[in-house]
Amino acid sequence: MSKPPESVVFLFDIDNTLLNNDAVTDDIRHMLVQRYGTEVSVRYWEIFEELRSELGYADYLGALQRYRQTSMHDARLLRISNWLVDYPFANRLFPQSLDAIQHCRKWGTVAILSDGDAVFQPRKAERSGLFQAVARNVLIYIHKEEELDHVEQIHPAKHYVMVDDKLRILTAMKAIWGDRLTTVFVRQGHYAHEVGLEQKYPPADVTIDRIGDLLGQDFSHLADR
Repeated sequence: MSKPPESVVFLFDIDNTLLNNDAVTDDIRHMLVQRYGTEVSVRYWEIFEELRSELGYADYLGALQRYRQTSMHDARLLRISNWLVDYPFANRLFPQSLDAIQHCRKWGTVAILSDGDAVFQPRKAERSGLFQAVARNVLIYIHKEEELDHVEQIHPAKHYVMVDDKLRILTAMKAIWGDRLTTVFVRQGHYAHEVGLEQKYPPADVTIDRIGDLLGQDFSHLADR
């Protein structure tokens, strides 16, 4: 039996929306150079970019696994794996990220809708505290904008709000859901500051400079529909 639709479901991206993933990447780069040298760091990021081109998303552990296939006897790679899995993601949440989630709870269900792999991305959600903040409502796909039918099955709603740092994703979702979707563009992270972004894509319904600015938004009119 299908669930009756809710009035509003709020969907939050993780990387550079709730969590400063650019800073996480910088930490990984620093760790690799400081502990294992420039050669290891350069090779890891070469493999990382190759894998991202193939998969369409960032796979930090997958890049390490592929690196291991060419350096099977390098014990350092196992230590790098442990460092990645144990990374303190909670320390990299943007200020007021959890407050923004709580703010939206006043009008509807809140969920994570993210791209990523099946191991590191869920780990990121759990260790950052986001898993608990959204009451375990976490959806992770390879290309989330292509999975909206499944999103509707899990969280049926009359209206959706998508909060994301990628205008490309928001535009693609708007093309599918139309007026049933309110897009919120958060200008955080390197994707949000690409040159010519505003000329390439139409503006979002709401644009904010930081996730904490969501606290100043009133979505009561959506819940009243």
